Amino acid sequence: MNQPAPQFTSLRWAAKGAAGIFSLPAIILMTSFVGFAAFALESGISREQAMLMTLMVWALPAKMILIGMMASGANILAMFLAVSLSSIRMMPMVASLVPEMRNERTPTWLLLFLSHFVAITAWVFAMGTLKTVPREARTAYFAGFGLTLVAVNTVLVGVSYGLVSTFPPPVAGVLFFLTPVYFVASIWASARHSVVRIAFVVGVIGGPLLALVAPGFDILIVGLGGGTLAYLLDRYVVRTRKSGIGGGEP
Repeated sequence: MNQPAPQFTSLRWAAKGAAGIFSLPAIILMTSFVGFAAFALESGISREQAMLMTLMVWALPAKMILIGMMASGANILAMFLAVSLSSIRMMPMVASLVPEMRNERTPTWLLLFLSHFVAITAWVFAMGTLKTVPREARTAYFAGFGLTLVAVNTVLVGVSYGLVSTFPPPVAGVLFFLTPVYFVASIWASARHSVVRIAFVVGVIGGPLLALVAPGFDILIVGLGGGTLAYLLDRYVVRTRKSGIGGGEP
């Protein structure tokens, strides 16, 4: 019996990955992107800019930071640094996902390209489903899901951008706050270490205060300073306390 051509097999697995657009994580994300469209509209961001952000930045929290800094009149260097630092949090996700996708014939450029699509939703979906996919088909599978997810949400942002302005004020208000609620909930739920939650609390408290003291650089300062403070608190307070509770030396 003839084996199916490699190209056909890859397309078949890419189509199976694309079908993941109907999964619960993808649907929740799409709902949140409708909220992002409302947030962009209320912030004075054009439809084209919002769609370009979805394609190029992709990660929803990074876009929230970018729009917030644009609305506050921050300079471009501060925006670049803040968005870049926000995206660094994806590195552990990429580092854990790439070994699950690659095989001895996977080109490096393809893995670098696919890393663009790694965010919380894609990571959760991939880590839960890749184990059921043959290793040689995993890059095609993830590419199908990632490309479809980005394309669908880009179109969704463009379509919903004009619709949200016609919604009743209570509905528009709910959609406006849906994105930050998703952002807050996803960051807290995905935290696996105490330092992340400490940094989250520091950011929630310090962000509004620094917005009054240093507008334009508030997000950058609270990101660097809050992250450093969270690390120090976790290392010298939380871990010390845990080691003390765990018992002393024999």
